[in-house]
Amino acid sequence: MATAFSDPIWRRPQAASTFQSLPNGERVDLAIVGGGIMGLSTALHAARLGLSVQVLDAGEIGQGASGLNGGQVIPGLKYDPEWLLEHFGPERGEALVNFAASTADAVFELIRDENLAVPFVRNGWIQAAHTEAALKAATNRDRQWHARGADVRLLNAAETAARTGAQGYLGGWLDRRAGVIDPLAYTSELARVGTATGVRIAERQRVVRLANAAGVWRVSTENGLELQAKAVVLATNAYTDGLIPGLAQTIVPLHSFQIATAPLPSNLAATILPEGQAVSDSRRILVYYRKSADGRLVLGGRGRMALPTSAGDWAHLERALVRLYPSLSGVPIEKRWFGRVAMTPDHLPHIHEPEKGLLAVVGCQGRGVGLMTALGERIAGYLQSGDARQLPFPVSPIRPIPFHAFRQVGVAATIAWYRLLDALER
Repeated sequence: MATAFSDPIWRRPQAASTFQSLPNGERVDLAIVGGGIMGLSTALHAARLGLSVQVLDAGEIGQGASGLNGGQVIPGLKYDPEWLLEHFGPERGEALVNFAASTADAVFELIRDENLAVPFVRNGWIQAAHTEAALKAATNRDRQWHARGADVRLLNAAETAARTGAQGYLGGWLDRRAGVIDPLAYTSELARVGTATGVRIAERQRVVRLANAAGVWRVSTENGLELQAKAVVLATNAYTDGLIPGLAQTIVPLHSFQIATAPLPSNLAATILPEGQAVSDSRRILVYYRKSADGRLVLGGRGRMALPTSAGDWAHLERALVRLYPSLSGVPIEKRWFGRVAMTPDHLPHIHEPEKGLLAVVGCQGRGVGLMTALGERIAGYLQSGDARQLPFPVSPIRPIPFHAFRQVGVAATIAWYRLLDALER
């Protein structure tokens, strides 16, 4: 996730910077392209299973979306249990529902078990409903997860207002399994504990070529270095390029913009998200928000498709902030940043294995912190054992989106239309 016009709120701890250069001709069991949460989780768990691992990142660890995302740790997927069972069948669907329910646990258990220095609050996530239709959908979601024993409950308008401090919601759905973290600290700590476990991490090593010769992958960087690996995992998500033919055309990269206030005065902090929950609303172009460890209100949402050119490109988020919290109209916005996220046509993560020993994972769908943490452990288990039952999602062929070059134009038009509809529902 790139920054613009100001420095990011959080900087990578210096202790996480002790990464090694890439030795030319190195031989490893597993090469991972991409040093975000997915890549680092896979690396850590693979090393724990006895594999030698090399991570290569085109930039710096934490520079991408993993380090500067919304910090929300939300279990589940975009779809609820009944939909998953219907579309994947009873056996695969049940396994997928159970996996989806566990993704937030994977993050907080890792923080606990590895003693990661990551600020976090695990008091839940609120999906706030702004229309009767959204409230009805929340009721259906609550019924399905409550039947499975999940720690969830519906909130009425008064309860939602008390927990968020925001105006305009008719109610909401509270999932207590969720929480918030400092995403850059989490990504940095995954890198630190990975290196302590034996993972090698090389920054500023863009991979430009993958070639398979007699079952051995040759991984070449733009700096002219090469390593050999028994297996390769591509974990670049929205930053995927042409390294695997056709893969970039299976996703639509979008820009997610975020703003952060100055640290809130104590009188305002006491009434805004007093219990520390994360919030996402039910609008077509949703906004999401939380409080950071240093007391700021951080709010994000979809941004323009083109790169921002001025601070005015974040104005829609500043308007949303004041709409929700009129009392913040005088609190300055100190930070603005943006980055790339990946959307798949079916709103599900995709696992691809175009050749033996080559895996790619794309599509976080807004739940990447928990999803990619948990999926990394499963990918590592699959690589070590060869047992496809380790994978919660079926391996699918790479299917480029038809007329991909025109898809973003259509998405931009859809976003503009949805913004208008959201405004009319205010």
